[in-house]
Amino acid sequence: MSPTQGHPQRWLILGVICLAQLTVLLDNTVLNVAIPSLTRELHAATSDIQWMINAYSLVQSGLLLTAGSAADRYGRKKMLVTGLALFGVGSLTAGLAGTTGQLIAARAGMGVGGALLLTTTLAVAMQIFAPEEQPRAIGIWSAVNALGFAGGPLIGGFVLDHFWWGAIFLINLPVVALALLAVVVLVPESRNPRGDRPDLLGAVLSTIGMAALVYAIISGPGHGWTSARVLGTGAVAVLALGAFARWESRVAEPMLDIHFFRDRRFTGAVAGAVLIVFGMGGALFLLTQHLQLVLGYEPVEAGLRTAPLALTVVVLNFSGVSAKWSARLGTPASIALGMVCMAGGLVSIAELDSGGYAGTLLGLLLIGAGCAVANPAMAHAIMSAIPLEKAGVGAGINGTLAEFGNGLGVAVLGAVLSSSVASGQSLAQGLGTGQLVGAVAVLAGGFVAAGLLRRAERAPAGIAPRKLGHPESREGRR
Repeated sequence: MSPTQGHPQRWLILGVICLAQLTVLLDNTVLNVAIPSLTRELHAATSDIQWMINAYSLVQSGLLLTAGSAADRYGRKKMLVTGLALFGVGSLTAGLAGTTGQLIAARAGMGVGGALLLTTTLAVAMQIFAPEEQPRAIGIWSAVNALGFAGGPLIGGFVLDHFWWGAIFLINLPVVALALLAVVVLVPESRNPRGDRPDLLGAVLSTIGMAALVYAIISGPGHGWTSARVLGTGAVAVLALGAFARWESRVAEPMLDIHFFRDRRFTGAVAGAVLIVFGMGGALFLLTQHLQLVLGYEPVEAGLRTAPLALTVVVLNFSGVSAKWSARLGTPASIALGMVCMAGGLVSIAELDSGGYAGTLLGLLLIGAGCAVANPAMAHAIMSAIPLEKAGVGAGINGTLAEFGNGLGVAVLGAVLSSSVASGQSLAQGLGTGQLVGAVAVLAGGFVAAGLLRRAERAPAGIAPRKLGHPESREGRR
C-alpha cells in the first residue's frame, strides 16, 4: 500500500468499517424506545432501566482509550474482529435475556465490543487513506455518526411495532456476520511497528477514572449534584485520572503521551471538541423534549422530524462538498464557520419556533451544515496531531471527548431547564433558555479551537505536530 495513494480498496473498506460502526451507534439510542415494553414484560424498575441504558455507555466510555491503545499494539484488524464478535455475542444474549440482570450484563458486554469498534474504525481509516483523502474519509465516517443519532429511535420504533423487544438486539446479528466476513477478507492488518509494552496500570486507571466521571455526570440530575453518590464517584474520578496523568508522565512507554498536550493543534482541537459536543449534546437532548412536549409530536414523529439534520450531514459529507469547503477554507476557518452555523441553528430553534415546526426545520438544516463542515475538521485535527502509529489512541481520545462532552452537556443543560422552569418560566421558555446556553458553548468552542489551531499553523516548522510525542522524542527518558 503506497502512503501517497492509499489502499487500492480503501473506499470499499471504509464502507465495511462504517457498517460496523453504525451498528454500535444505533444501540446508543435504540433502547430508549423499548422502555415501556421492558417495564411491562421484564417487570423492570426505574433503576433497572437506568442501568440497562447506562451499562452500555459507561463500559464503552471507560474503555475507549484502552481499546485504542490495544489496537495500536496488537493489531487494528484483530481488535476490529474481536469487537464485532463481542458485540454480536452481547446482542444475542441481550435479545434472549429473560431477566433484567441478564440484559444489563449483556449490554455491558456490548459496551466492550463497542469501544473496540469505535476506536479501530477511525484508526483504520487513517491508515488506508493518503493524507489528501483523509478529510473526506473522516467526513463520511462522521456522517455515519449522524445516521446513528437519527436512525436509532426510528429503527427501534419500527421493530417494536412488528416484533417483541428482543428483536431490537437480534437485528444486529446479520449485520455483524456480514461485517465480520468483510473485515476478514478486506481490511489489512496494521499496528504500531515499535510494539510498545502494555501499559496495564495506565489502562486500569483510565478505565476507572473515565467510567467514574461519566457515571457522576449522568447521575447528577437524578440524585443531586451534592449527593453522596455523585460526590463519591466524582472523587474517585478525580483521583484515578490524576494518578493516570502522573503515571503517564513518568512511564517509559505511556498509553497516552502527555507531551501531546504541548501541541497547540492537539490542545486546540481537544478544547474545542469538548465545548462543541457539550453544547450540541445537551441542546439536542432538549430538542427531543421540545418536539414532543412543546410541539406535541409522538416519539416516532419527533424522530422523523429530526431527520433533516442527519440527512444534511450525510449529503454534504458523502458528496464530498464539505471536504472541498474545508480544503478551501483551511481547518481553523472551517471549524469557526461550522460552529457559527450550528449556533445559529440552535438560536433558530429557541427563538423562531412559536408553536410551529418552521423555526426548528431551519435550525436543523443549519446545525446539519455546521456539523458536516466542523466535526470532520475537528476529528482530523485531533488525529493528524498524533503520530500515525498511535492512531488507535487518537481515536480513543476523540471518542472519549465525545462521550464526556455529551454527558456533561445533557446534565448541565438539563439542570438549566430545571432551574428555568422552577424560577417561573414556562417549559417552552426553559427549553429555549437551554438551547441558547448550548449555542453560546458551541460558539465559544468553535472560536477557541479555531484560534489555537491558527496559532499552531503559524508556529515554526521545528515543532510540527507530528514530531511531538513521536517515539524517538522519548528515547532520552528510557
